[in-house]
Amino acid sequence: MQYQTISQTGTFAVEQNKVLRNTYLMLALTMIPTVIGAFIGLSTNFSFMANYPIMAPLVMFAVMMGMLFAVSALRNSVWGIAALLGFTFVAGWFLGPILQHALHLRNGAQLVGMAAGGTGIIFFSLATIATVTKKDFSFMGKFLFIGVILLVVASLANLFFQVPALSLALSAIAVLIFSAYILYDISQIIHGGETNYVMATMSLYLNIYNIFVNLLSLLMAFNGERD
Repeated sequence: MQYQTISQTGTFAVEQNKVLRNTYLMLALTMIPTVIGAFIGLSTNFSFMANYPIMAPLVMFAVMMGMLFAVSALRNSVWGIAALLGFTFVAGWFLGPILQHALHLRNGAQLVGMAAGGTGIIFFSLATIATVTKKDFSFMGKFLFIGVILLVVASLANLFFQVPALSLALSAIAVLIFSAYILYDISQIIHGGETNYVMATMSLYLNIYNIFVNLLSLLMAFNGERD
């Protein structure tokens, strides 16, 4: 009986290590369509966003939610991988407006690099903590979910009110929430809460994406050098 328990524990550990390894590999792969999409986004005319400052972000949000639903529905097939890569391409393209705005600043390229570097440091630091300590961060799940819901509601409300101070506060809160989600999501993989590497990759990708966007917004607000 004891041998069987040890064997089952060992098998579980091997499976979860496999999920974690495949997740990291897939996460690295998603950066390729993201970068391609971002370069295309840089040359795209997003003037419709200025003409429809409320409707345009809502449409973009709806498109991303629809694609996320597709990834979730196809997660157990090879089409799930294709849908995930398609989603990351579109997500990269949607970076166009903020990257265009950043690169119009005198130090825009530096700020983009700082945001990318900062995002990388946050991810690798927290991923290492979650992996090495193997601490169970599942207790954070409900708090983080509520935090995201409140963040989305406040962000949608700010589309109408356009309060700059609130935008900065929401960006800072978003960086904190999605950083904490890195700990939670990797903990879920390690402890068996997530066994599908497509869904695990999507969760971590969204964390990284949101940290980068909000970190860049904060850097532009506080360190942007305008002509």
